[in-house]
Amino acid sequence: MKIGVLLSGNGVYDGAEIHESVFTLLAIAEAGHEPVCIGVDKDQHHVINHLNGEPQNETRNMMVEAARIARGEITEINDIAPADIDALVIPGGFGSAKNFTNWAFEGPEGTILPEVKLLLVNMINVGKPIIALCVSPVVVAKALEDSNIKTFMTIGSDQAASDYDIKGFVDGLTQTGVATTMKLANEINVDRVNKIVTAPCYMMKSDLITLRNNIANAINAGIELV
Repeated sequence: MKIGVLLSGNGVYDGAEIHESVFTLLAIAEAGHEPVCIGVDKDQHHVINHLNGEPQNETRNMMVEAARIARGEITEINDIAPADIDALVIPGGFGSAKNFTNWAFEGPEGTILPEVKLLLVNMINVGKPIIALCVSPVVVAKALEDSNIKTFMTIGSDQAASDYDIKGFVDGLTQTGVATTMKLANEINVDRVNKIVTAPCYMMKSDLITLRNNIANAINAGIELV
């Protein structure tokens, strides 16, 4: 089985979250399947200095940056069709809300890259699972908001520690037509009707072991839906 891993760059504040991305690749391999890294050949919104959190005056390409995680083995999104993979995983990181969509700046009124929307919609249409980690449910929400597909997802819980405005994200997802549920860092949510698995990951305060297990559980649930 081949499982796509859609990477928005390299680094939590301006691309794909590296821990989540690597644990995703590990979970796929541990389940006995083949990860297929996918990138988008466009510039990311901006570049963040991960030491001090400040923007840097430079430009970086999402696919070039994601290739660091993929060790160079990465396919451009326009060269991937649902027939090429059995499921798709979107790790978190601000790239989902800055590069794939502009949710970080416009919230639920924002936009999504057409090529990202096309892949997600086509995966849903042919009944292949999508696993959205951390903040990436916003990508799925933006891809499907104009359709008659009503999803059921989690982005975390406002009943435990988080660095983010969980309620704000939940309200935004609701605005796009998503039914939501609160889940902790060690829980996942499975929308069996639409074959969408979501897991809070680093949306919640978490340690590496909890994170690894959360991702493995999500990947395994997605594989069961194939």
